[in-house]
Formats: sequence, structure tokens, C-alpha cells
Amino acid sequence: MPALADQVILVTGASSGIGEATARRLAHGGARLVLTARRADRLQSIARELDPGGQRILVVAADITLATDRERLINEALAHFGRIDGLVNNAGYGQRGPLERVAVDAIRRNFEVNVFSLIALTQLVIPHLRSQGRGRIINIGSVAGRIARPLSSVYDSTKHALEALTDGLRGELLPFGIDVVMIRPGYIASEFAEAANAASADALDDSGPYASYVEAYRKGYSRKRRFARPPDAIAHLVERALTAARPSTHYSGPAHARVFLFLRWLLPARWFDRFVRLKR
Repeated sequence: MPALADQVILVTGASSGIGEATARRLAHGGARLVLTARRADRLQSIARELDPGGQRILVVAADITLATDRERLINEALAHFGRIDGLVNNAGYGQRGPLERVAVDAIRRNFEVNVFSLIALTQLVIPHLRSQGRGRIINIGSVAGRIARPLSSVYDSTKHALEALTDGLRGELLPFGIDVVMIRPGYIASEFAEAANAASADALDDSGPYASYVEAYRKGYSRKRRFARPPDAIAHLVERALTAARPSTHYSGPAHARVFLFLRWLLPARWFDRFVRLKR
């Protein structure tokens, strides 16, 4: 991959948080962008700010869980720019709550958004990258893909799945000049946590046998907010992954994320369980 200038990069979940920060950083680097999310008004506002002339950013409002929307997204990107050089798979959300209380349909929905839709969109992009003989696929995972936590087993398992998918796909696509990279964010100051709590309201009911765990979760979340860093801390890693002559297979950030992952590698499993578990 050459420098960002004139590369066509598709970013999912681009209306807020890491996706929006990525769009801003890549636009400033000269990339041409295809931005997608469900909130059309928010996408249009970002595009008008970053590209007043309307030449370098294409907005496609879409729900990537729908096959018709995924196909329309790729078709519009190719019709507008004639190519796709990179895909940033950022769309996703968190499902919280004790597994016993999370409805199976809610679990399926979390996997549909975070894993299956990502796979389906990637399948549509791969043939175009392969025909060009180069490209980058950047998967936005999470430290949670390596560190599973109480009351987050559903979401964390979607990110564990993404770890395996990224590692396997990297080997499959290497002969075609396509790099596949995992980004593992830690705590980021965005709408993500609030959206996860809202989506998980039923499972996080503070009554019943898990009441003390839920209370500990809420207190723990408030304490952990002090670690949070702006979304651009991850957008910076995305830019590195897209522009490095030989990108790393994995990038983690901010600094606290690298510390947590090091401790996960260093400590015996039982010791690390004590580090991450909630206090009753």
C-alpha cells in the first residue's frame, strides 16, 4: 500500500467514536472515503465538514446486517470511485449482563452485528482487492478479544471470534498481496459504553441473584473511565496499519491496553481471573 493519498478506504460504523475519528484522520491524510452507518444525518454532517466540495467522501447510509444494504454499499463505492483499496471493519456494539439473563436472541443479534455481518461484507470486498493484487483489511477488535470479563462474556466472545477470523484470513489472503490486521482498543471515550448499557438494560437489571455483581460492574465502570482516551488514539493505529510498508499483525492501544495484555500473557490464568473479576 502506498501513502494514504488517493487510496479508497471503506469505513463502517463511521458516524461516531472510533469510526468517526478514523474518517477524520484518513481524510486529513488525503484518502478518499466511503463512510457507512445507519445514521445518515450524522454521516452527511461529517462529510460536509471534511469534504465541502463533495468529491472525496461518499456517504452510504446502510445497515450492514442486511444483505441488500451490503451489496448496495459495495456497488455504490465502486460506481463512485472505481475501486476499493482498504476496508476498516469498525461497526459493532457491546452486549452486557450475566449469561444466564441474556436472551438468546440478543446473543444472536450481537454475533450478527459484530461477526457475521463483518464476514459477509469482507467476502464482498475480497474479490476486488484480490483482482488489484493488493489491499488492507483492518478489523477493529478489542482487548476483550483476549481478556474475557464477568458480565461481558457475550460481547467478549464476539471479539474472541474476530481474533481467530483475522488470524486465519491473514494467511489465506497473504498470497494475493492483501494484509489483514487486528486493532485491539482498550477503554475509549465514546458513546460505546453508554450504548452497550442501554442495549443491555434488561440483562443488567440490578435485582435477583446477580444484583451485587451488577452493582460492582457499575462502580467498576465509573472507576475505569479514568483510563479512557480519545478515539483518535485508535484512529492513529488504523492509519499506521493502512500505510506501513509491512504492517504488524496486531496493534493495541492506548498504553493501558498493552499493559493489560502483557499481564494476561504473564500471569497464570487463576491469578489473572482475580485481577479482572468483579467484587461481590
